[in-house]
Amino acid sequence: MKKLIAIALLITTGLFQSCTYTETPQPITNELLAEVFEVKADFTKANEFRNFYTLKPAIFDSDVLLVYEFSGVDKSGADIWKPLPQIYTFNQGIMQYNFDFTKFDFSIFMDANFDQLTLNNSWRLNKTFRIVIVPGKFANKVDKNNLENVMNVLNLTEGSVKSL
Repeated sequence: MKKLIAIALLITTGLFQSCTYTETPQPITNELLAEVFEVKADFTKANEFRNFYTLKPAIFDSDVLLVYEFSGVDKSGADIWKPLPQIYTFNQGIMQYNFDFTKFDFSIFMDANFDQLTLNNSWRLNKTFRIVIVPGKFANKVDKNNLENVMNVLNLTEGSVKSL
């Protein structure tokens, strides 16, 4: 009986000795990297009505970039943001603000089927846009038409907005 207890103690001790726990830090995932930026853009003949911006650091392949045009303030004083592309009709034809992006950069551009220089400067100069980097995990789970909703889902606040 003593031998049986000794063997059981030896096995139990061996089991506890082989169990080790090392705490390793969790890897940073792209769901933690949602960001919001604000840029001013001038659309001129010199820049071919396109503004380029670099993303530092580059975003993940699965991330989505959303761009919103500041279009004024409502009666209560809240900012109005419209998702791009935005299309406008003038007597001269059709103009739109649009964007494209890669994981390294993005551009916001003005396209029209007429000479954009005929537009009032308020359409071309000192335009404000907000850019949101949406981690791929959330890309299909958020109403992209509403900047406020996008920021709420991603836990971004007005204080999170950075100027580029």
